[in-house]
Amino acid sequence: MITAIREVRRAKGMTLEDVARACCPPTTPQTIGRLEMGTRTVSLPWLHRIAAALGCTTADLVTLPLRETLPVAALLGPRGAVAPRQPRAVSPPCATPGMIAVTVTGAIGDYRAGDELWCEPLAPDSFADAMNRDILVPRRAGGYVFARLAGLAHDALHLLPLEPGSAGVTVPAPAWIARVARLVRTL
Repeated sequence: MITAIREVRRAKGMTLEDVARACCPPTTPQTIGRLEMGTRTVSLPWLHRIAAALGCTTADLVTLPLRETLPVAALLGPRGAVAPRQPRAVSPPCATPGMIAVTVTGAIGDYRAGDELWCEPLAPDSFADAMNRDILVPRRAGGYVFARLAGLAHDALHLLPLEPGSAGVTVPAPAWIARVARLVRTL
């Protein structure tokens, strides 16, 4: 996290000493300086204290890293590639907190070696949200099953394998599953 403590402090015409004294409880100018420079980790309680001392919100003190976008050059459809009628942009993938990944080491189903599958863990009350989707399921004895969720029972999941001709699997209801949310593939 990048902070704007120094910029806000200077814009308000305050010294390190002023901010340190205004903190509740008071602190030292050296501590404020270290927090500004990033040589000391800024925790949420520190942000609240400093924001109160500066008379601003904590959001005013935090600068989020820029997330670049990519301009869309063409739209690809059944008629081929065409230029967009108005400017468009897409954002590169960004993992959300709690996601887990599966790395594909050999071709299986629609997946190729090198693919990365970003998965969202789901609790039992959300298993229905993964119907007809590929999921990672932990087994009670260890290991995992990776398959498509075909059916739910109160005590089991019915899974279809990714390879045609393979038999389906029934797994006793696990504590969690992870639904594939994003495929990342390098060409």
